Amino acid sequence: MNRTLRIAVADDEPRMLQFYREVLPMMGHEVVCTALNGAELIEQCRSARPDLVISDIKMPDMDGIDASKQLAAQEAVPIIMVTAHDDPELLERAGATPVLAYLVKPIKRQDLQPAIVIAMRRFEELQTLQKDATDLRQALQDRKIIERAKGVLMKRTGRDEASAFQSMQKLARDKNRKLVQVAEMILTAEEAFGLE
Repeated sequence: MNRTLRIAVADDEPRMLQFYREVLPMMGHEVVCTALNGAELIEQCRSARPDLVISDIKMPDMDGIDASKQLAAQEAVPIIMVTAHDDPELLERAGATPVLAYLVKPIKRQDLQPAIVIAMRRFEELQTLQKDATDLRQALQDRKIIERAKGVLMKRTGRDEASAFQSMQKLARDKNRKLVQVAEMILTAEEAFGLE
């Protein structure tokens, strides 16, 4: 991964924030905001819109886990959690969030680079899967509409299935519309004229 990332970092330890400000640019990335707690992180991410978030878990006011949940609810963004604690309850809570990598302090530059690469790769894979699932849902919904419209044409015109479908395809081409739009027009006409 050679792309420059815009990264938001949050930690209540100033020396950790300084570490990120020094190390991330050396790795070719830009630190777009630094926060001392979760609430500050959420606020800054609204305007900075980072490509990646690296956040400590334990911070005052709002911890990194709650902040990551709120960030994910606003806009999908890959998140790496960092902690000095191996508290099972924290790990359980972090596991129930959209966190894509988990680092234990003290972290070094050589720990950070692979975590960033893996988090970004997993995020891209998840985005692709979500898009594919959305596309499949839409295709299934469109198919149902087309099948219903085809049934209406068959019933109203006495055509067989293939002929009704060809008729819809021709109308879509002639009107420069998608097949599903033609199907929706047929169903709307059927409903408007009370022909069902």
